[in-house]
Amino acid sequence: MPTDIKAEYVQQEQFEELINQKKPVVVDYTATWCGPCRLVAPLIDQLAADYQGRAEVVKIDLDQNKGNAKQYSIKSIPAVLIFKNGQEVDRIVGRATYEEFSNALDKQL
Repeated sequence: MPTDIKAEYVQQEQFEELINQKKPVVVDYTATWCGPCRLVAPLIDQLAADYQGRAEVVKIDLDQNKGNAKQYSIKSIPAVLIFKNGQEVDRIVGRATYEEFSNALDKQL
């Protein structure tokens, strides 16, 4: 299994087009200064590798995309949102296990 696959950072301009795909999209709201975000990051990258082709897994830097964070009422991070057909279908806030993320994503596949 390739381990060089990682969740890419996206900007606001790409976001709307991305979440309106047919396949589920996992969005990790993160920031460089956030300690718990650094603990979740490898799990999100693992998700990107494991679900390649079945789901999109991306990250959004909170500091660079404040408007997007406000639009989706992100009040604390890490926050992982799952979108399907442009709609938010699940949200996991705070530290979570890989199983919690993968189980939430599996429900959308």
